[in-house]
Amino acid sequence: MSANFPVLRRHDRAGTVVARDGVVVSFFMPHDHKLVAQVCWRALQTYLRATPPQSLSWYGAADGDVLELDADGWEVIRKRMVDQLSRLAWHVRLFDLPGGTGGYQFEYHSWRIQRPLCAGSSTTVSFTFPTEFLLEQGPQRMRALVLELARELPFHFGYASFALVPQDGSWGVGKWQVLDEYFARYLGVDLSSIARIGSVIGTHALGAHWLTFLGPPLLDRLGGTEALRQALPFPEVSLLPMEQERLLLTLSEWPDAFDIEKTAIPPQYRALACLLKPFMYEPEADDGIGNYLDRWRRRLCP
Repeated sequence: MSANFPVLRRHDRAGTVVARDGVVVSFFMPHDHKLVAQVCWRALQTYLRATPPQSLSWYGAADGDVLELDADGWEVIRKRMVDQLSRLAWHVRLFDLPGGTGGYQFEYHSWRIQRPLCAGSSTTVSFTFPTEFLLEQGPQRMRALVLELARELPFHFGYASFALVPQDGSWGVGKWQVLDEYFARYLGVDLSSIARIGSVIGTHALGAHWLTFLGPPLLDRLGGTEALRQALPFPEVSLLPMEQERLLLTLSEWPDAFDIEKTAIPPQYRALACLLKPFMYEPEADDGIGNYLDRWRRRLCP
């Protein structure tokens, strides 16, 4: 598999780019904010060291405004992520441009949840990179960076994928026809939406990706590492056991958009998608965009 990525852009009516291609790296943790805030903060520092200076220059303020991420802004973010332990929810959004879509974004969301399907707490964190970063670094260095981001995170599920990344994590703005056209052709493109899915995912999966991370209790439900090794006997697949009973599945050398006008979906992607299907998150009710995204997540194993 070679590095052959399409240029994807979604615009609003004014012509502003509201989503663009890139690589998204997301982790989902069935743990309370106070248990994971420090490790997520350290992962953010790893991301900052790996990306160009000033890759994150703006942040979402509590009142909905977007402010410059200067020294005072970083102190606001540090306090929000690390010091504020007595809240019902925590939300941090950092961007390279006001609102995002230059390619570099960071999101952190943590909730104390009471809904029956996901009682308890849930935390999710996401890092995005422009496609140009992947091309400059190459897949091996990119994989090593993603592993470093994941090293301390107590995830039950995580992934890295070629993606269409929206402005400020929202899919509500932009031309829907563009999405339909992209997704009729590029079956390898992920739709990043952690703020929406993080509060309802529970301990479920979100499908097969270039790098797919599995941890407890999801890994146990799948039968463990050896069961997955036997179920995925493809030469392109590698399994890397991690500390704390976690596992990284690598499905191919590079991520890929899977342009179905030019290539077929690799069988290892469909095989893992079907293995994960019984453990996939299912929405409780039809909520428009949520169900649109859910149908897309199931595209490799309907």
